[in-house]
Amino acid sequence: MSKDAELVKKLKDATLKDRAFNELLDAYQERLYWHIRKIVVTHENADDVLQNTFIRVYKNIQKFEGKSSLHTWMYRIAYNESIRFLEQNNKKNYANIEEVSEAHLEVLFGDEYFDGDEIQKKLQTIIAGFSEKQQRVFQMKYFDDLSFRQISEIVEISESTLKSTYYTAVKIIEEKIFL
Repeated sequence: MSKDAELVKKLKDATLKDRAFNELLDAYQERLYWHIRKIVVTHENADDVLQNTFIRVYKNIQKFEGKSSLHTWMYRIAYNESIRFLEQNNKKNYANIEEVSEAHLEVLFGDEYFDGDEIQKKLQTIIAGFSEKQQRVFQMKYFDDLSFRQISEIVEISESTLKSTYYTAVKIIEEKIFL
């Protein structure tokens, strides 16, 4: 039995759930934080979304059927929580997608934890110009190193569409990065 399978078994056992949840936090908290951070941009927002993600995982672990890996299942929850957060936040604050992208770049570049050089800033600027779907696919593939199959399970888009989206993004980056 794999380590994740054992962990799921413990999480579903009421007597072991709390201890197993701490194991889950130790194993996945940092990875999920960075996945979320790439979507919501700021540390504070990422912390809030991460907390909501783990609350959902805790409440819904009994519904986990093992059709995907635990990792993929939690990434999908984190992705959905991030998108939900952005939708709620963006409806309140911005009139259009250009304003959202500009505001997110300002926040990112002003963040004390962002230490990117000029190339990294240019890359983030290019990515901010992508559609939301293209941003998410590129970030999950390039930064999180997820397979197209895993991304497909998370965002519920076919692998062929994801590949096309990703490689189009790569081509755009290659064309614009050194302009």
